[in-house]
Amino acid sequence: MASGSSFGRCYPSRCGGGSDWTTAGSLNGIVWKFRTGVAWRDVPERYGPWATFYTRFRRWARDGTFDRILRAAQARADAAGDVDWLVAVDSTVLRAHQNAAGARNEGFATRLSDGSEAD
Repeated sequence: MASGSSFGRCYPSRCGGGSDWTTAGSLNGIVWKFRTGVAWRDVPERYGPWATFYTRFRRWARDGTFDRILRAAQARADAAGDVDWLVAVDSTVLRAHQNAAGARNEGFATRLSDGSEAD
């Protein structure tokens, strides 16, 4: 996934005293978490302690590190001619049926039969 050489210029200068490997491991753990949709505590231990990359995720989201990583990756891909900047926007609007807006809180009213209609 991420290596220190490919994203090193985008990382903050001080990541809590961690080395490049732990910084890349934290980024890989964050990416793995969002790709799979698991809870922070369920990320495999090979990425390091979950609390470490959760803390880094919050810090990097606040200080704009992810924005810098994205801009650097886009600039690198654009310089290599790998980006087509054509953008398509879908403006589809869906509406719910009119009965979907005001359902009763009691649930469905059920009527018990007296048994005479079953014959």
